[in-house]
Amino acid sequence: MIEVKDLRKSFGKFVAVDGLSFSVKPGEIFGLLGPNGAGKTTTLRMISTILKPDAGSITVNGYDALREPERVRAQLGVVAESNGLYDRLTALENIRFFARLYGLSEEKISERVRELAPRLGLDAFMHKRAGQFSRGMKQKVSIAIALIHDPPVLIFDEPTVGLDVMTARQVRQFIKECRRPDKCVIFSTHIMSEVERLCDRIAIIHKGRLAAVGTLSELRQRSGQEDLEEIFVELVEGEDRAL
Repeated sequence: MIEVKDLRKSFGKFVAVDGLSFSVKPGEIFGLLGPNGAGKTTTLRMISTILKPDAGSITVNGYDALREPERVRAQLGVVAESNGLYDRLTALENIRFFARLYGLSEEKISERVRELAPRLGLDAFMHKRAGQFSRGMKQKVSIAIALIHDPPVLIFDEPTVGLDVMTARQVRQFIKECRRPDKCVIFSTHIMSEVERLCDRIAIIHKGRLAAVGTLSELRQRSGQEDLEEIFVELVEGEDRAL
């Protein structure tokens, strides 16, 4: 459902993404791991059409991100660390505002809100202003906004950063529930335990390049390590030695 080929992006002399290629299959949660500055967020922003690549190609659910960015955006639901909510609007008003930008009818918006609110624990907060919310509650509203149009491709970029244990657990459970045959999920995080629990395959990138990709079992076999943190360190340091 996502095909990234030889993707490249520079900011001045700094090369953020350097010939990156990977694919994400229907029905899987695909983990994207890398040290700070590895190019994860830049890659996700190019997939989301926020940034244009210098070279390479991106296909999302059959649409070319460069030639058909509006069609690609319609396929996507994106949850980032920054939530982008309007503090003076209630949770419901925020959700309705963004749903209308997707072109949903009022009837469809109401239907989707009835589906998503209880799953995210939002029922008691729908008529409260977002400015009163905790970080975790804002993140749950952001997830509702990202999924309101029922997109086939979901991108979660550090979705549990700064959340308390219970809220992070709820967010992880919700992501797990998004694993369906007609959808795919890209999940970027620094928290190794989340990757182990959620991801079907994992890509490790370093200095804008793909260091390794595969299931946890395949990465264990390749690195000779059992623990994902040790696998990560081994593969990243191996890339440094090769460069």
